[in-house]
Amino acid sequence: MKSAIHPQYYPDAKITCACGNVFTVGATKPAYDVEICSACHPFYTGKEKVIDTAGRVERFRRRVAHKQEDKAQKKVRIRKPRVEEVISTGPVLIQIKKRKK
Repeated sequence: MKSAIHPQYYPDAKITCACGNVFTVGATKPAYDVEICSACHPFYTGKEKVIDTAGRVERFRRRVAHKQEDKAQKKVRIRKPRVEEVISTGPVLIQIKKRKK
């Protein structure tokens, strides 16, 4: 390794958060000031709130509920019988047109 290209390493660098939490890590600077840390971040503290901008979450929930209602009320689709089924059920006149190539 070249000795002149690597930065100075501080094994006891102090990290200071805006909430007042201080901890040490290894870094290339002796001190860092951060705005948020694991002690005050809402995701890690369990105080996370879902911010609903313009009703997007409610609109999604309504759309999902509407699709579930449609699925419950879905009609049974009656399919057309196949040619083999029609022929086997009785004497029926069927016109078959040949495709033009």
